[in-house]
Amino acid sequence: MASVCVNDALTDDELRWILSRLDTDKDKEVFGLVCKRWLYLQSTDRKKLAARAGPHMLGRLASRFTRIVELDLSQSVSRSFYPGVTDSDLAVIAHGFKCLRVLNLHTCKGITDTGLASIGRCLSLLQFLDVSYCRKLSDKGLSAVAQGCHDLRALHLAGCRFITDETLKSLSESCRDLEALGLQGCTNITDSGLADLVKGCRKIKALDINKCSNVGDAGVSSVAKACASSLKTLKLLDCYKVRDESVSSLAQFCKNLETLIIGGCRDISDESIVLLADSCRDGLKNLRMDWCLNVTDSSLTCVLKQCKSLEALDIGCCEEVTDNAFRDLGSEDVLGLKVLKVSNCPKITVAGIGKLLEKCSSLEYLDVRSLPHVTEVRCSEAGLEFPACCKVNFSGSLTEPDVLL
Repeated sequence: MASVCVNDALTDDELRWILSRLDTDKDKEVFGLVCKRWLYLQSTDRKKLAARAGPHMLGRLASRFTRIVELDLSQSVSRSFYPGVTDSDLAVIAHGFKCLRVLNLHTCKGITDTGLASIGRCLSLLQFLDVSYCRKLSDKGLSAVAQGCHDLRALHLAGCRFITDETLKSLSESCRDLEALGLQGCTNITDSGLADLVKGCRKIKALDINKCSNVGDAGVSSVAKACASSLKTLKLLDCYKVRDESVSSLAQFCKNLETLIIGGCRDISDESIVLLADSCRDGLKNLRMDWCLNVTDSSLTCVLKQCKSLEALDIGCCEEVTDNAFRDLGSEDVLGLKVLKVSNCPKITVAGIGKLLEKCSSLEYLDVRSLPHVTEVRCSEAGLEFPACCKVNFSGSLTEPDVLL
C-alpha cells in the first residue's frame, strides 16, 4: 500500500480536535513543530498570551497569534522595570490584537493617556482591563476607554491617584454592563462620583473603594440603592467618613451581599451591624471590621448566630469585644468559620478561644496575635485542641490569607 500523509488525510478541523485533546501547553508547542501547517493551526488556536516584548516583537506575535483574546503584560511590584510597556506597545496591541477581551497592564508604569486612547479607539470588544498602579493615567485616558469599549465588564484602577469623578461619569454614560470596579487608593473619588456612576451602571457586583477617604454615607447609600440586586462585594477599608448610615443602607437594600470590608471605619456601631446580620444572614461569607472601635459583644454574637454562611471574620483591635461574645452562643449554634482574626482584642482570653473551638471545627487560620491573655503556652496548659488543619498565628510568623484584603 502506498503511504498516506497525515496532512492529506485530515482536515483542519480534525487536526484542531487532536490539538484540543493535548493536556499541556508543552505538548501543544511540540504539536506546532511538526510542520508549517500544524504550527499555523497551533498558533491560530491559542487564546491566551503572556509576554515581555517591545513593539517589533509584539507585531510579530500579533501576526502569528491572530485569535488571542487574553493578553497579559503585567509586571510584579517587586520585579517591575521602567519604562517597560510604553504607549508605542499599546499602539501595536490596539491595531494587532483586534479580538482582545482581556488586557492586563498591572504596574506598567510607563503608559500614559495616549496609549489608553489607542486602546479605546481600536479594541471595541474589550471586557476586562487592569491598569492598577499605572500612575501616569488620568481621566482623559480612562474616558477614551469608556467611550470606545462599551462592553467593558471589569475595570481595575487601584493606585491611579489622578482619577477623579469624571471617569465614573464616563463609565456611567458608556459602560452600562460594568460588573466590577476597583478604585483602591483613588482619593479624588467622592460621593458625587459614585452617585453619577450608578445612574448608568446598575449591574455592579464588586466595588473596591478601599482607602478612598473622601467617600462617605451618601455615596455608599447611592450604590446600595442602585445596585441592590447585583452587589455582592463592597470594600470600604479606611473610609473613615463611612458610618452607620452606610451599613444600614446595605442591610436594607443589598440582600445578596457576600463580602463586606469596613475595617478602619471607626464610627460604625452595633446598631447597624445587627441590622446587617439579620438582613444578610443567608449570604454573608466574609466580614472585616477591624478597628471598628464601637463594635461590642452584642453585635458580634448576633453575627455569629445569624450568619450561617460566614467563612471569614476579622475583628482585630475591637477593644470592647470580650469572651462573652463566644459564651453567648447556644448549643444549636454551629459555626462554619474558616478564617478568624481577633488580634489586639485585649479582653479575649483562653477561655473565650476554648468556647469558640467548641463551636467551630472548620477553622483553617486563627490570628491571636497581641492578645495579652492568650499565648501558645497558656493554650497548651488549658488543653485547647485546635483543628488539625488550623494554622494558629501567635506571633506574626505565618502568612495571612488574602480573603479579607
